[in-house]
Amino acid sequence: MYIGKAARLSGTTVKTIRHYEAIGLLPPAERQGQYRVYNQQSVDLLTFIKCAQQLGFKLKELQAILQGHRGLDVPWELAGKAIADKKLEVMGQIDGLQQIYAGLEAFEASLDGARYLCGVERSGQVRN
Repeated sequence: MYIGKAARLSGTTVKTIRHYEAIGLLPPAERQGQYRVYNQQSVDLLTFIKCAQQLGFKLKELQAILQGHRGLDVPWELAGKAIADKKLEVMGQIDGLQQIYAGLEAFEASLDGARYLCGVERSGQVRN
């Protein structure tokens, strides 16, 4: 199949496929004259890359997973380890965000307390 069909089937664009080839994320396609020709493995790999990106993987991380991948099946064992690592990273981010949220809640409560003590309504008007 040609590049346009591979793009449609994988949910990517022709430009994206060319970029992935240029940075070594996707093995170079076979050529039929001047046209690039892709197979189902290429489409599967493009779909995998797109899905991984949607789940927070950066292209550099995907390059590490797919390093040396030349038209073979997706290296699922490496992908599984990368997913486990990414989950730990996300959990750390969640913990950090929960701490920030708790700090905001405490800060908001202290502001509300200060307003009450100073006789200021939430609208900014002074109570009599």
